[in-house]
Amino acid sequence: MRLSTTLSTYIGRQFLVWFFAVLGGMLAIIFLLDTVELLRRAANKPDASFELVLLMGFLKLPEIGQEVVPFVVLFGGMYTFWRLTRTQELVVARASGISAWQFMAPVLIAAGLVGALQVMLLNPIYSAMISRYEQMENRYLRGQTSSLDIARSGIWLRQVGERQSYVVHAESVTPGTLVLNSVIILLQNPQSQVTGRLDSKTAELQDGNWVLTDVWFNEPGRAPHYLETYALPTELTEERIQESFASPDTLSFWELPGFIETLEETGLSAVRHRLYWHTLLAQPFLFCAMVLLAGAFALRQVRKGGTMTLIGLGLGTALVFFVLKDVVLALGTSGTIPVLLSAWAPAGVGVMLGTAALLHLEDG
Repeated sequence: MRLSTTLSTYIGRQFLVWFFAVLGGMLAIIFLLDTVELLRRAANKPDASFELVLLMGFLKLPEIGQEVVPFVVLFGGMYTFWRLTRTQELVVARASGISAWQFMAPVLIAAGLVGALQVMLLNPIYSAMISRYEQMENRYLRGQTSSLDIARSGIWLRQVGERQSYVVHAESVTPGTLVLNSVIILLQNPQSQVTGRLDSKTAELQDGNWVLTDVWFNEPGRAPHYLETYALPTELTEERIQESFASPDTLSFWELPGFIETLEETGLSAVRHRLYWHTLLAQPFLFCAMVLLAGAFALRQVRKGGTMTLIGLGLGTALVFFVLKDVVLALGTSGTIPVLLSAWAPAGVGVMLGTAALLHLEDG
């Protein structure tokens, strides 16, 4: 028997209602916990007001919120199927000849659309919020004065000091090192006026200094002079430079391909960004996998009872699944396994497990 449009719409609407209800509750808890933590960190920061902390807590919501959405899909799907079963609506549908796959189809479609909407439309908003949060965190909570920007024109770095500041531009980075190639450094005074220029073949970060080789030093009113090496003090460390790279979640889904290309052209590793981009592509399928797992656990109670036991089993399975997902992503980030396998394996395995469980438990 074919599932009617009215029933499909009803089931899909039930899922969306409970999905947004669970999502709202989780986001409220996340906002509360993040705000408390930010208040603790801002306790000794005179520039971080209460209103600023609230704004930072709001801007940080997508950072963890995106991670819990698959859980929300699972919980929303489980509660939808459990509630429809408890009210005998799915029992009646089954008695009329509708299979489990048919009344799960509207939820699968809704979950896939939610995933596509989040990736294509909401992700650019989320990335802008996270980027703004990181800027505010660096300024008000960490007090960082250095930044690194990677553009198609090369690598740009700025160091701000009390007596002297400078801007560094390099065409590329030697892969696997912190050696900058074809370097130009503009020296500035506290009034941001250029006081000199250094043109160097390479610059390497060593013990709190940029060590330049084959240097031409230009100063106003003086002829350029050549130096074999030149040490320029810096507050940067390798860790701080790595932290200053644009993290994948601060870039929108549409910006990531171009940024990945730019990273590879400058000789930097783009594994994290490529992995994140493929993870976004796989997200609609991951949401569908969560719906299949929700159906496998929430529908089983019709025949064998034990609602709380089955729901607990479902949640335990989901927890194990997401722990393994994080492990696989970590292996992909480290280069142990291919990026495509790391990004798509969780969704693929989830779909196969959910489908296999339903085939085992249902006769439809």
